[in-house]
Amino acid sequence: MTTPQRVLVVGGGIAGLLLATRLGEQLGRSGQAEVALIDRSATYVWKPMLHTIAAGTWDVHQQQVSYIEHARRHGFSYQPGVPCGLDRQARELTLAPLLMPEGEVLLEQRSLRYDALVLAIGSRANDFGTPGVAEHCHFIDSQAQAEAFNAQLRGRVLRSVVHREPLRIAIVGGGATGVELCAELRNLLDIAAGYGDPTVRERVHVTLLESGPRILPAFPEAVSASSAGQLRRLGIELHVDTRVTGAEAGGFRLGDGRLIEADMLVWAAGVKADDFLATAGGLSVNRTNQVVIGPSLHSVDDPRIFALGDCASLVPTEGAQPLPPTAQVANQQAHHLARHLGPWLAEGRAVPAFRFRDRGALVSLSQYNAFGTLGKFGFFEGGFIQGRFAQMSHVLLYRQHQIGLHGVLRAAAMWAAERLNGWVRPKIRLS
Repeated sequence: MTTPQRVLVVGGGIAGLLLATRLGEQLGRSGQAEVALIDRSATYVWKPMLHTIAAGTWDVHQQQVSYIEHARRHGFSYQPGVPCGLDRQARELTLAPLLMPEGEVLLEQRSLRYDALVLAIGSRANDFGTPGVAEHCHFIDSQAQAEAFNAQLRGRVLRSVVHREPLRIAIVGGGATGVELCAELRNLLDIAAGYGDPTVRERVHVTLLESGPRILPAFPEAVSASSAGQLRRLGIELHVDTRVTGAEAGGFRLGDGRLIEADMLVWAAGVKADDFLATAGGLSVNRTNQVVIGPSLHSVDDPRIFALGDCASLVPTEGAQPLPPTAQVANQQAHHLARHLGPWLAEGRAVPAFRFRDRGALVSLSQYNAFGTLGKFGFFEGGFIQGRFAQMSHVLLYRQHQIGLHGVLRAAAMWAAERLNGWVRPKIRLS
């Protein structure tokens, strides 16, 4: 009896979960291949919304996807674990021992065979080795980190209410995560003011620090300038051209020696892929640990290893910049590989070159506003958008992602349940 070919997808983020879902439906259900998804967490949430989990303005328990349950529905399997070794010659991926919180070994180190390995591990903020950041700062790169920040935030806000004392929050990084978190924190305070203390908005002070000359440097200048103006109107203190040289218990130390005092510190600057990739089977990586891939999305070193999304570096044409680590790129790459991996496995048919289609860029400042640009296609090519239309466009991105994972009917039911719960439950997380 012929052993079915095996596809391992490492990382259950935007690209990894979508790819595993598609391959499970196409190959897993028919028995053409075994498809397994590997992730350290048991659940998935859409990463562009982590800042709302951190602020407590989004119901994480309603939005999260259980990998085990989703795998059962879509014809693939889920393996909990963290990769720690890669033997390209034997085609084996090694997973580190899985430990209980108390340190007890739940699952021993184990190795999994593969015929195709897809790395979709994602990325995290890059502290660039800045002293004190790892010890004193919160990161918002995963559901666990966002919930940890929210737990401390709720405690700090409660103390501020009871003792009538100020609360200072400082965020480093003027990219989408830092900017959207600032706006969502203001939204939290506006809602919280209706729960008994209307003065809480005045006592909580939020500061955003950016090393470059403007926030949202990856966006067009119109989006950057409009977003900065909106944040200032919301009372957010902005510092651009500001170099942070260290984090301390009492705040961020700047290059000129000043201290930006803060009670809660958040680091949302830079992008870096997982350190595992730097030593994974000798694969070529760039200085931020991203796997260098060719147009067909496979490693330049191994045609059986593919990489997608934030952990991959693809230069689309000679002399161009690598594709940015965005949800849009990850989503398109997952769809592309899902269409062509089956024929590659079964017939050895080459995976066609991936072509990125720029659909534009959006940044949502909670309920207050949204700004963005249209993609490089259509009648309004590259046009600037804002307000309600931009907000609806941002919401639509998530709804489209839900449809891609669950199908139209189930996604519609989830949307209806979300609307109903929003009507009967508190608008912010209170416990």
